[in-house]
Amino acid sequence: MKNLINFLIKYSYVFLFVALEAAALLLISSDKSYRQSVILSSCNDFAANMYALSNNIVEFFNLRTANNSLSEENTELKNEIIELQNQLASRQLGHADSLRYRIPPEMQYRFIQAKVIGNTTNKMLNYITLNKGASDGILPDMGVVSESGVVGIVKTVSEHFSTVVSLLNPRFQLSCKYQRNNYVGSLKWHGYDYRFSNLMDIARHVDIRQNDTIVTSGLTMTFPEGIPVGTVDEFHIDQSDPYYTIKVRLTVDFRTLTHVSVIYFKYAEEEKSLQNQLLEEDGND
Repeated sequence: MKNLINFLIKYSYVFLFVALEAAALLLISSDKSYRQSVILSSCNDFAANMYALSNNIVEFFNLRTANNSLSEENTELKNEIIELQNQLASRQLGHADSLRYRIPPEMQYRFIQAKVIGNTTNKMLNYITLNKGASDGILPDMGVVSESGVVGIVKTVSEHFSTVVSLLNPRFQLSCKYQRNNYVGSLKWHGYDYRFSNLMDIARHVDIRQNDTIVTSGLTMTFPEGIPVGTVDEFHIDQSDPYYTIKVRLTVDFRTLTHVSVIYFKYAEEEKSLQNQLLEEDGND
């Protein structure tokens, strides 16, 4: 008898646990529908959270594809706008034969979408590599832009790839102008900071203000007029200097550059041939 009592005392917690489990089962059986609804609701909440987590993961990995699609759609829309402008101009002119000579040059451009697969910003001579080449219609000397503004100019082309002289390269000078007053200057990077460049050849009599907008001048066949380049960050001029020293904050963030558009000018070869002819004639004089 003493041993039995000792046994019951020793395993009293086990017996208490079994008794409580039995009581819990009894309660479940007595209110089965309510308990099932609670359990079902908890399972549904858990499943919903798992579906949401799975969906977020899928969306994250599809983000790159979505960006590529958006870039291609933007490029197609740009080309459609230019085509519509050409059609409108032809109706206004009424003479299709003279269309190419009388439509403003910027309406003879179209854009080729490309992805950046190589880019440097911390060197003195910076270049960008694109995933499009000659088979896609890319040629040397074509301008390259992003949604934010000017990026650079195509230098070399292979069948499926091309390299671009970045705006962050002192070998590339860009003809720009003040959007407010049309004064033209040359933009050239001096190699200090990827966020800034320098505008040169602006005479001291020109009215310059901080945050003035700088755009492409349209004086070269590479870029249409009015593409954003940057804004005036700071400027100064010494008493003896004929030109301002102007620091321009670039509109393009070259550290985050992923997609660009290469500019195809319909009459580039014709204009280049004419310019070369003039140079040859000047050389012979």
